[in-house]
Amino acid sequence: MNLLLSRDVHDLRGRMNRLFEEPDSPRAFRPAVDVAEDAHEIVLQVELPGMKKEDIDIQLTGDTLRLSGQRRREEHERGEHFHRIERSYGAFSRTFQIETPIDAANVSADYQDGVLTLKLPKQEAVKPRQIPINA
Repeated sequence: MNLLLSRDVHDLRGRMNRLFEEPDSPRAFRPAVDVAEDAHEIVLQVELPGMKKEDIDIQLTGDTLRLSGQRRREEHERGEHFHRIERSYGAFSRTFQIETPIDAANVSADYQDGVLTLKLPKQEAVKPRQIPINA
């Protein structure tokens, strides 16, 4: 019975919060990330349109990769009235656990056309190696 009451209170609280939300307020920014892997490296592509590279921070600590930054809304002339704001702004942070040992000294980052591409080369010990067969 308490669980049912708790769920009803939670639902009611959510409906009340939505009543007071600004319909045109910007949403939190959470960039989309594609992660691919082949035998030699892991590649992340992160959508960061409209950002400057100075507003992006990349940290690799052990097996944890952390991307963070801030997408800022451009200042406009006073008196300008927006009818709708759909683009997302604000600070973001994404963290990824990298389960494969990475050659941290050779990690590279490239930012072009609003897409950040991170290349994380695998350590030699975990790359596949062809073993010749002796006859």
